[in-house]
Amino acid sequence: MNSYLLTLVLKPGLEEKERKGLLDGLVKKATGDGKVTKEDLWGERELVYPVKKQSKGYFAHFQISADPKAAKGLDKQLKIEENLLRYLLVRV
Repeated sequence: MNSYLLTLVLKPGLEEKERKGLLDGLVKKATGDGKVTKEDLWGERELVYPVKKQSKGYFAHFQISADPKAAKGLDKQLKIEENLLRYLLVRV
C-alpha cells in the first residue's frame, strides 16, 4: 500500500447530492482495498484563470492509502470524468 494525495476540482453547478455521489465513487475507486486517511472539502472557490470556461470550482482534497494498481486505474477514470475540471494525484 502506498500513500497518495488526491486533489479534485469539480464543476461548480453540481447539486450537493450529485457532488457527494461523484466524490464517493471516485474515492472508492481510488482506494480499492485501501482507505481514506483524511478528507478535506474546501468548497467552492474562484479560480485564478478560467478552466473549461468555468471561473469557479468546488475543491476537495483527500489523503488515501491504496494499491498502486488501483491508483493507476483511477488516473484513467479521472481523465474521462466530465464533471471534473482538474485533478492532481501524487504519491507521497
